[in-house]
Amino acid sequence: MLAVLAITLPIYLVMAVGWVATRTGLFARTEMRVFGKYAIHIALPALLFNALSSRSVAEVVNPVFLAAYAGGSLIAILGGFLWARRVAGKPVAESAIIGMGMGCPNSGFIGFPLVSQVFGASTAGVGLALAMVVENLVTLPVALAIAESGAGVDDGSRTRGERLRGALRQSGRGLVRNPMIWGIALGFLFSLLGWRLPEPLARTVNLFAMSTAAIALMVTGGSLVGIRARGMARDVGVIAAGKLLVHPLAVLLMLVLLPPMDRQLQTAVVVMAAVPMLGIYPILAQKHHQDALAAAAQLGTTIASFFTLTTLLWVLQRAHA
Repeated sequence: MLAVLAITLPIYLVMAVGWVATRTGLFARTEMRVFGKYAIHIALPALLFNALSSRSVAEVVNPVFLAAYAGGSLIAILGGFLWARRVAGKPVAESAIIGMGMGCPNSGFIGFPLVSQVFGASTAGVGLALAMVVENLVTLPVALAIAESGAGVDDGSRTRGERLRGALRQSGRGLVRNPMIWGIALGFLFSLLGWRLPEPLARTVNLFAMSTAAIALMVTGGSLVGIRARGMARDVGVIAAGKLLVHPLAVLLMLVLLPPMDRQLQTAVVVMAAVPMLGIYPILAQKHHQDALAAAAQLGTTIASFFTLTTLLWVLQRAHA
């Protein structure tokens, strides 16, 4: 267990530094958003490019990883949606936001640093790239489309189908503008064609890539400042349980059903699924007036994840011993 704590504790200590730095006024929350923009637009794309361009396409394209991550994520999203609709009796949009919280993890800001601690940046970068493909092409569009299909429309002129198609088009436009997708695409292109950057450019990209983990974790910690979770205990508890337990178990089930793959990537895909929800979860929920619930769930899930992730890594370590 001490060996596992040596992996997880630094992750949460860096998040704690981000929280303390923001809470004490060293950085404002608005400045944390600037750091987040740096991570999303520069550091993470550089890291994804490095991870993919330095490997062959055969090493990177892993259908089992993609299928396990996509299948497990959709199970968690739809499970959360059905619980909210059938058991809690919530509207479609709110139910979709709850499902999103259960099945859309923070693979870039928490998943990558954690897997990097276990297997190194190279394996973590490949896992992150594959996870990003699934998240941007499958899980987020599905969750947002479901939420949009149930959202109220001011003039009532658009049908549910029209709202659904509009949400999917909006997801497509966001995908094209996503700098991390461009990092993945360029990494695949360089890998496919066997290209290499000139040494000065390669070193520059590597410097940006190396800054990813600490910046991402600082931003995650700082974003938790000021969040309150009062009066939402049941919903927060259900979302946290779905994200930290149901989602990784669903991915693990998919791995049992699918053909075997590299053991490091097996562990990486389960760990990626077991981290808290994506950092922009409250922002995505804001359109449907669920930002307070999303922020509270993010706070509770992040705190609980220290214990669940430490336990998960300990179990996986013993299983592979």
